[in-house]
Amino acid sequence: MGRRFDLVIVGGGTAGWMCAAACAAKLDRSRFRIRLIESEEIGTVGVGEATLPQMKDFNDFLGLDEVEFMQATQASFKLGIEFVNWGREGDRYIHPFGTFGRPIGEADFFSYWVRAHHNGTAAPLSDYCFPIVAARQNHFMLPTGKADDVRNAFAYAYHLDAFLYARYLRRWAEERGIERVEGRIVDVERDTESGRVAAVTLQSDARIEGDMFVDCSGFRSLLLGQALGVELEEWTHWLPCDRAVAVPSVRSTDFTPYTRSTRRKAGWQWRIPLQHRTGNGYVYASQYISDDEAAAALLSSLDGEALAEPRVLRFTAGKRRYAWAQNVVGMGLAGGFLEPLESTSIYLVQMAIMHMLTLLPSGRTIDPALPNEFNRVMDVEYDRIRDFLILHYVANDPAAPLWQQVTAMDIPQSLTAKIERFRNRAYVEAYRDGLFGPPSWQAVFVGQGIMPAAADRLADAMPDAVLADRLGKLAQTIERGAATAPLHADFVARYCPAPLP
Repeated sequence: MGRRFDLVIVGGGTAGWMCAAACAAKLDRSRFRIRLIESEEIGTVGVGEATLPQMKDFNDFLGLDEVEFMQATQASFKLGIEFVNWGREGDRYIHPFGTFGRPIGEADFFSYWVRAHHNGTAAPLSDYCFPIVAARQNHFMLPTGKADDVRNAFAYAYHLDAFLYARYLRRWAEERGIERVEGRIVDVERDTESGRVAAVTLQSDARIEGDMFVDCSGFRSLLLGQALGVELEEWTHWLPCDRAVAVPSVRSTDFTPYTRSTRRKAGWQWRIPLQHRTGNGYVYASQYISDDEAAAALLSSLDGEALAEPRVLRFTAGKRRYAWAQNVVGMGLAGGFLEPLESTSIYLVQMAIMHMLTLLPSGRTIDPALPNEFNRVMDVEYDRIRDFLILHYVANDPAAPLWQQVTAMDIPQSLTAKIERFRNRAYVEAYRDGLFGPPSWQAVFVGQGIMPAAADRLADAMPDAVLADRLGKLAQTIERGAATAPLHADFVARYCPAPLP
């Protein structure tokens, strides 16, 4: 047997240890050597504590025990994201991890709801979604597994301590043979003929060679951005927020099974309830508010005592033009950053890992078709998330200078077409792969005041009285189902209580 393929992960944190854990779980160790280089001197960006349901898929992919994982990361459950003051001041809605309604005729449920809404015989769209109704009651339960049960028509995600998650995965990966190398990288050596990264040199003078490198070095993008010169494609003209100030606070008695995003004068504020504390942050555009003003605004709006001094993070929205260049794959902040409005940061790491594992070369020669396909699918992921985030910004009243800017800006043609299709006929394209299917778009469109003029004409065939009766019964069924679920705090206390830190 020949020499093993040498895969080197540069940087720890959430991205690095997620990648290392996936490699430990799924790669043939007789063919692959996996090392991760990180320095205890270099801190990590502690954002991304709210996740999407795909994270459960990733943990299941690794074979993690859910209870053990939740206890180790002080995690709680998440049924969706509540948006406060988005659209118009005083409005609120929830983007759920579930579907609206259930089949009641030949057309899709949303088309029937649109017709009934225009007739004045429908309840709010949110009344037909189990995770929304349960979230509003602060209730949570696991899906029942019964196809005909409204309490099964949802998925769930987690709120977690990202630092603890990285530490948990590090322990898990090292137990399975991942080699961790301590040290700060001071030099990157490239092959003079091919231009590939050949090795990195540490402050200790140790030289680490590799056949392929995964850049998880954060915003520095040490290999992909600095060494290979892959430029950042900026999207600040669409997503102008460029800073965040974050602070943890004492856990609130309002232990919600959802993240909260509240629109503010110069951006928006997050609230993420964990078992041992609440995570808070203000994402803002620095041209409209100073760091000190943002920190003061955040501290004045906490629902519990602050546990640390506010910390300011600076970022630029966008992605590297290529996520895989030469023999380097960029993951996490090294490959791009989109603000955490829809909790997509960890998801993008997860997708990069899954696609990389599928496309890893069989030898040291890398067929160009492999990075080409990786870059194609990651571009699709970023573009779809970008459009979804921009929708949140443009569908607002222009209540302050930032909101005047974003509501008047030109937007991507892909988003313009999606908005027009929805306005005209309530149509949302269903992706085969990737994030944000029709229920997600429907939640934001309706929640922020974009209503369709008409819907699928097949929905016209049902008599008004029959439609009203079916909608009424469904809303009652969902309300009763949500009432059977326990309080989120009680469920967590029984299922996965974490020891105090």
